[in-house]
Amino acid sequence: MAAKVYINGTFYEQEDARISVFDHGLLYGDGVFEGLRSYGGKVFRLREHLDRLWESAKAIHLEIPISHQEMTDAVNESLQVNGIDDGYARLVVTRGVGTLGLDPAQTSDPQVIIIADRITLYPEEFYANGLKIVTVSTVRNHPAALSPRIKSLNYLNNILAKIEGKQAGCIEALMLNHKGEVAECTGDNIFLVRHGELLTPPREAGILDGVTRQAVIELAIESGLAVHEIPLTRHDVFIADECFLTGTAAEVIPVIEVDSRSIGDGTPGPITRDLIEKFHRLARA
Repeated sequence: MAAKVYINGTFYEQEDARISVFDHGLLYGDGVFEGLRSYGGKVFRLREHLDRLWESAKAIHLEIPISHQEMTDAVNESLQVNGIDDGYARLVVTRGVGTLGLDPAQTSDPQVIIIADRITLYPEEFYANGLKIVTVSTVRNHPAALSPRIKSLNYLNNILAKIEGKQAGCIEALMLNHKGEVAECTGDNIFLVRHGELLTPPREAGILDGVTRQAVIELAIESGLAVHEIPLTRHDVFIADECFLTGTAAEVIPVIEVDSRSIGDGTPGPITRDLIEKFHRLARA
């Protein structure tokens, strides 16, 4: 069944959902977005996602033309209209129609778009058996040039890394920052397990502060695990006992090999499997 797409308060059939070719979201990637997951008809941590959307918009001087509550209602209605209980919603806010120039002051009417659909990011066997990933040469955007905490429509940095990973035969890839430290993967945050403790790069490493990442940190602390947000190198990855990725679409997924080196014994580890179960329970609570 074709999706019904929300644009500025109106639902359009998928084939009729359109915005102007002069929108700066298309011309320059000028806008922000969020990805949400729905479980049993309830969006997981909707408030946190909307807070981040508004923060991203404020950081680029983009005023979202509706309120938090109106956006909340629109997201829930989008899922209901499309008959989705367990699925995904993409929120997009563009700068709006403007001239063929960079000046955002020459734009008007920011577009609010919500696409609700079902999604399977990774095949099920990867959740059971784990991913094999590679480190790519594409470096994460320098945080002084473009803050990675802004979830903008310009994802070319991640796309180039994704292409590089796919060319190496991997569906996900690890990105380093300008210091050569571990940052994140093309669409997911990364965690390591070492000596029973959880390690993950800090926000200062140039990462998106993931909502699922934060949920997993909370679950780990509740389970009595020590969690360290510290700079990490590829060496730390290679010698880790376990490794996993987190993301809204990916949820929690194990990694068993990085750059042809087995992580631990080459199978999803016990702490990873336990956190996967705990996250599933939390998401559906």
